[in-house]
Amino acid sequence: MEVSRGGAAAAGGGGARRGEEEGGEVSLREWLDRPGRAVEAPECLHVFRQVAEAVADAHAQGVAVGSGRPSCFVVSPPFSRVAFIESASGSDASGSDASEDADHDAEPPRRGHGEERGEKGFPLKSVLAMELNWYTSPEEADDSGGGATFASDVYRLGVLLFELFCSFETLEEKMRAMANLRYRVLPPQLLLKWPKEASFCQLMMHPVPDTRPKMSEVLQSEFLNQSRNSLEEREAALRLREEIEEQELLLDFLLQLQKRKQDIADNLQDTVAFLSSDINEVLHRQSALGQCGNFSIELDKEVSSGTVEDQSDCGSRKRFRPELHAVDMEEHSRSLEECSRTVPSSVVIQESVLSKSSRLMKNFKKLETAYFLARSKLARQVGNPLRSCDQVVKRTTGSAVGTEGSSIDDFALEGHSGRRQGGWMNSFLEGLCRYLSFSQLKVRAELKQCDLLNSSNLVCSVGFDRDNEFFATAGVNKKIKVFEYNMIVNEHRDIHYPVVEMSNKSKLSCISWNSYMKSHIASSDFDGLVQVWDVTRSQVFVEMREHERRVWSVDFSLADPTKLVSGSDDGTVKLWSMNQAGSVGTIRTRANVCSVQFQPDSARSIAIGSADHKIYCYDLRNIRAPYCTLVGHTKTVSYVKYVDASTIVSGSTDNSLKLWDLSTNQARVIDNPVQTFTGHTNTKNFVGLSISDGYIATGSETNEVFVYHKAFPMPVLAYKFNVTDPISGQEIDDQSQFISCVCWRGQSSTLLSANSSGNIKVLEMD
Repeated sequence: MEVSRGGAAAAGGGGARRGEEEGGEVSLREWLDRPGRAVEAPECLHVFRQVAEAVADAHAQGVAVGSGRPSCFVVSPPFSRVAFIESASGSDASGSDASEDADHDAEPPRRGHGEERGEKGFPLKSVLAMELNWYTSPEEADDSGGGATFASDVYRLGVLLFELFCSFETLEEKMRAMANLRYRVLPPQLLLKWPKEASFCQLMMHPVPDTRPKMSEVLQSEFLNQSRNSLEEREAALRLREEIEEQELLLDFLLQLQKRKQDIADNLQDTVAFLSSDINEVLHRQSALGQCGNFSIELDKEVSSGTVEDQSDCGSRKRFRPELHAVDMEEHSRSLEECSRTVPSSVVIQESVLSKSSRLMKNFKKLETAYFLARSKLARQVGNPLRSCDQVVKRTTGSAVGTEGSSIDDFALEGHSGRRQGGWMNSFLEGLCRYLSFSQLKVRAELKQCDLLNSSNLVCSVGFDRDNEFFATAGVNKKIKVFEYNMIVNEHRDIHYPVVEMSNKSKLSCISWNSYMKSHIASSDFDGLVQVWDVTRSQVFVEMREHERRVWSVDFSLADPTKLVSGSDDGTVKLWSMNQAGSVGTIRTRANVCSVQFQPDSARSIAIGSADHKIYCYDLRNIRAPYCTLVGHTKTVSYVKYVDASTIVSGSTDNSLKLWDLSTNQARVIDNPVQTFTGHTNTKNFVGLSISDGYIATGSETNEVFVYHKAFPMPVLAYKFNVTDPISGQEIDDQSQFISCVCWRGQSSTLLSANSSGNIKVLEMD
């Protein structure tokens, strides 16, 4: 005989309650003995009918089941589906052999949760050991029936019917009831509450096998068929409720999904709306610019005929400033020759757009983020009535790039529209132009020194003098070397010698030129000494000994050249005056001070970069506590630099630079930087930081120089220092080298940079 094994592999003794919670199968034995089981007649009769039908199918094939015990069936939710898991056999299951193999035959499949059901249920092993005796018919016990018969199967169904309609609280109570059942003595509550079921149970357990009903009579009995309709109705109701719950679950999911997508659609609609508004604004500006077409035509004619007087920007996109008096005439003449061959401006504009589009598309996602960030700032400004126009960060004077339409832009927008709408758009456009203005960092010159192979050549600091005619270098070689810029750039020599060389007793960490006294330069060293040197005399004329440990940073005030500030590993910041002996003030912090700088237009404010990952801004009229603390870095803040009076850039060994706007937040703590610049690598070394006209230069521990613009978080340009083997002359990859310092040459596009091996290069954005 073949009987369905529906779920035999998954059935087990993990406990009825656990099985129901997991939605899996449990053995019928555990289902019957689960604690607190309520006897529901339709459910019990439904289970009984399924077992009876399985036995009847076996009898129809001429096979006696013999193992029709609860431990041989599993029950599956939600409608108490019963499946037979023990292979039916006509073999003899009675006598001593059956008793000896009781544990083996009666053991149901397990889920691996132990042999017993748990603290609240009956001990499973004990019940299984007794189950075989409970379900053994009298003739099988006397061994007079020759093994399992159809009548003994009916007897077992009577015992099952009794267990289905009787629930017990304790194992002792169940054992007494099962012992009485052997003599067909039923509990009074069963006789009173379920008289038909009790009567049929006694009939199926009659001691005379021939008196017991046949399986056909069992299935056609009145008590079993009366409840069939109600049970089917109950199943239908359960199925309906389950379907309703499933539909409600699906509906809830769809509603949630619709809400989320609707929110996205609303946001997208708003985004498209202000994009359309911005597009219309740009088209309006283009229309205004178109009214200046006559001017553009005249410009084309002048360019074509070569009569434009000032064409230095056409052949080269270098930035020239009125304040830069020393201009290389040879380079200027070369630029004029290039411009004489220039095509009309309309073609130049088209080619320029095409050349920049690839860079724009390469960083499209980041530019998109920057655009929406600028847009969100506008929304916050509109929503904040306390914010006035004078609180907006000051825009730097002059443009980094002289574009063909810059003068037309001012004329059209101011002359025709009379007012400049969309200030954020101007700022974003300026940043975009600055970002796309240059395509590479090229080497203008390389400083060649006679001691380049010296292992102690790490350059810690570089800086230009007041007029950008000279620059100085200082580092672990304990020397301050001053070079003439034009001589390095214009004269090709095998060895470049400094015009002045000054020796110190200790390794130098930082230098700072005086913005008023051209020949004065301050230095700090590893012994905690701060000195001011007179370059013309090559000697120290002021020495300041108050720091107890290494001094990392020193800075002259631009607003008051007699003021000096220094920061040290001893956790103090010292304020000095050239007109007074000793420090004039001390700020004590809780961590090492790595960087200090004066506010550019005031000698009363300073910014401090600390090893505790924070930046502190102090008003020197009240040094007891900072008036503002900038929080956001996750490692030591190694550099702080002012972009303008209300904007600071900080560099940290967490691989990032951050831009802070002090004017947008009146709180004492600012934890939301305007911009975070990433792309370079900086985890343990001082790599330098310098700012010029919105461009931010920094070094990297990958031996690269990176240039950012304050408007965007990604690098604008990068240049890698090549390492050449001094013996073979071939380029090698030395991962130990890093960029150690950088410095812009005033407001130009020229950048002075040095690395840890003492290699110094003059780079230029091109």
